[in-house]
Amino acid sequence: MPHVITDTCTKDNQCLDSCPSEAIRPLKDEPAWETVPQLYISPEDCLDCGACIAVCPTNSIFAVEDLPADKASAVETNAAYFISA
Repeated sequence: MPHVITDTCTKDNQCLDSCPSEAIRPLKDEPAWETVPQLYISPEDCLDCGACIAVCPTNSIFAVEDLPADKASAVETNAAYFISA
């Protein structure tokens, strides 16, 4: 898993617009948009380009190796979204 989104995400959509692989979900027109508290990055679809990091206004996106220790659960949270989706 190259990148993850943490629980400080506010679903502002800037990362969605910057992602060339469409690895970030849910999209605003998907039913899950209304029910999830944040956006998530697919561990299988992420290209590891980092484009999403630069545009995130809440600094909620990290490369896994740069993830703060107190946000380590974001790895499982992001992966779990795609298992249940």
